[in-house]
Amino acid sequence: MQTLGHWLASRWRRSGLAVLVGALPVLAFPAPALWWFAYVALVPWLLLIRTAPTGKRAAYDGWWGGFGFMLAMHHWLLPNLHVFTFVIAALLGALWAPWGWLVRRFLAGTPSRRRIAAALLVLPSGWLMAELVRSWEGLGGPWGMLGASQWQVEQALRLASVGGVWLLSFLVVVLNVVATVLVAVRQARVPAVAGLVATAVATSAAWVWSPRPDIDDRVRIAVVQPGIVEGANSAERRFDREEQLTRGLAGQNVDLIAWGESSVGFDLTARPDLARRIAALARDTDANILVNVDARRADKPGIYKSSVLVGPDGLTGDRYDKMRLVPFGEYIPARSLLGWATSVGRAAEEDRRRGGEQVVMNVGHGLRVGPMVCFETAFPDMSRSLARDGAEVLLAQSSTSTFQHSWAPEQHASLAALRAAETGRPMVHATLTGVSAVYGPSGQRVGTWLGTDASATQVYDVPLAHGTTPYVRFGHWPVYAALLTLAAWCAAEGGRAVRIRRPAPGPRVPPARTADGSPARPAR
Repeated sequence: MQTLGHWLASRWRRSGLAVLVGALPVLAFPAPALWWFAYVALVPWLLLIRTAPTGKRAAYDGWWGGFGFMLAMHHWLLPNLHVFTFVIAALLGALWAPWGWLVRRFLAGTPSRRRIAAALLVLPSGWLMAELVRSWEGLGGPWGMLGASQWQVEQALRLASVGGVWLLSFLVVVLNVVATVLVAVRQARVPAVAGLVATAVATSAAWVWSPRPDIDDRVRIAVVQPGIVEGANSAERRFDREEQLTRGLAGQNVDLIAWGESSVGFDLTARPDLARRIAALARDTDANILVNVDARRADKPGIYKSSVLVGPDGLTGDRYDKMRLVPFGEYIPARSLLGWATSVGRAAEEDRRRGGEQVVMNVGHGLRVGPMVCFETAFPDMSRSLARDGAEVLLAQSSTSTFQHSWAPEQHASLAALRAAETGRPMVHATLTGVSAVYGPSGQRVGTWLGTDASATQVYDVPLAHGTTPYVRFGHWPVYAALLTLAAWCAAEGGRAVRIRRPAPGPRVPPARTADGSPARPAR
């Protein structure tokens, strides 16, 4: 142990180790998908931070570990953003510096039972604050939230319907804190086990009492995935392939056909010939077709990514313009300062334009669909809003063709399971090049995935459900609870500091008196 302590005395060795242990949680996400590893993935990081000699060093351990976590989670951006990926990871990693300070504050040395009990609330709350800040679109959005690693665990999906992915992140951190205490602090094992039991009781109660979606109908939705189309005139040739695949859906009694993101590279009002070809497909299949247009608008300045509904008679007028754009991929934040990113990687040469509001479309056959585009599926508030507005099916049009041979397609597809479970609404994830997937109202997988090597169509029997989940009703309550927890702790610490600094009153000395009881005259 002394040898390890001597080795860690070097700040660079310690920082390098923090990067490595901070990267470990990524193994719980697709493609490795070791979901169970999430329950102990933070333990090495926590053990390192608790041995920090000072609070400042603990904050650095949190920062370097956060850098490792963000770099590992977004490593597939390296071929496109190059060195800028490290800049982004360093910026986002700084969000875990306060969390590192908190870890040392509660777990360093031999913490008392009271400190352990408080750690089980404060440390997960601090983690949620880091996830809350980085969830801002300009900082990359909520991609890779720790709770999202549980997308394939039935029990976790049930809890997501109660408190969303936020609740899952909170509980995963609780389990890691408990595991750390059990490993490193023998004297505090009793409160750690008590906290574990309390967590199990609370989650079991949520499992038993939270309402289940009531499935009352089914619809048939077809996904058209053309696959990789490269070379000259790729937009025209991709359209031809989508047209060919869609024509094969005739006679299959589908209620809706979904194409992927950027499936049409031309504004359909400026290319009426393409609009007529899609309308002919709608007549042949007896189903409306939801396409995605990535093109410069004829009626507005700029380039938009838009979900556009086409029926047997042509454009229906239903349109949703993407609201939340991918930083650097679709726009550059503070372009006047960060525009140099285009010279070191494939960043957006021109900023895409944003839509103004979300839309719920009546797509025919009495079906109401809430469309989202690609990156937007990472934001739980958007799917919640669509469910509150009456969407019966959530439908995402996506494309990760730039990152085709990385972990990104699987990670992206897994998010749809969480959005479905949170809202109690099925979700269709239709992509251009894979992975396409469908999940039922409880987050369970429907049918099979269309992988990144597929150029095909797939028809899914999608179960519909009604009712309102606690998450849709109450929203991000775990975040508000975390804020209150941190505020209460700060208030308690502030009161404690005031009591320590205030001098204690000394004993009262009675005035001197003479033998007859009169005040004594002071000596000269």
